[in-house]
Amino acid sequence: MTDTSLAALRRLLLSRYADFKARLTRHLGSSELAGEALQDTWLRLERGEGIATIHSHDAYLFRIAVNLARDRQRAEDRRLTTAEVDTLLSVAAEAPDPEQVVTARAELRALEAAMAELTPRRRAILLAARLDGLSRREIAARYRISVRLVQRELQEAQDYCAARIRRRKLFASHPSETSSRQKSAGVEGVGEFEPGGDE
Repeated sequence: MTDTSLAALRRLLLSRYADFKARLTRHLGSSELAGEALQDTWLRLERGEGIATIHSHDAYLFRIAVNLARDRQRAEDRRLTTAEVDTLLSVAAEAPDPEQVVTARAELRALEAAMAELTPRRRAILLAARLDGLSRREIAARYRISVRLVQRELQEAQDYCAARIRRRKLFASHPSETSSRQKSAGVEGVGEFEPGGDE
């Protein structure tokens, strides 16, 4: 396109700016977006980029402004809001560090070991209550025992598992003291005791 044609488009945009803005506002549904699109159109005409053969100057300017407005809307849709950025940062901040992951895995292994030491019925009752979410009454019906017995078995299972995990944490926090005591006592393994013990 020649400089004369670009100059003619710029003059048309300036002389009919209010008309273009009103038409774009109706088309886009936003006066602000219409104004920004016309500003972008002016900048494109100043640079002279992407200008093709023109049959109707008026239609050409309107089409450029609409396309630039759509490009702007797509870019805005891809941009994260401040709240979205804050949410992403808080999720990243809440992610466990490697030490927390190791600790959680050790506690899970301790819980699995403790549960393996429970009697089959006690383990089944604990899983039914905590994993399956069954009520005490539903568990009693399933195993044909009283609700009171379900409550007692569940409490003992929970107490036993909690004691095993606490004991493992205690040994983990004082490894040198623990290992020397175990060696002098001839004990194998860290924190092991019988399910029927005093813990």
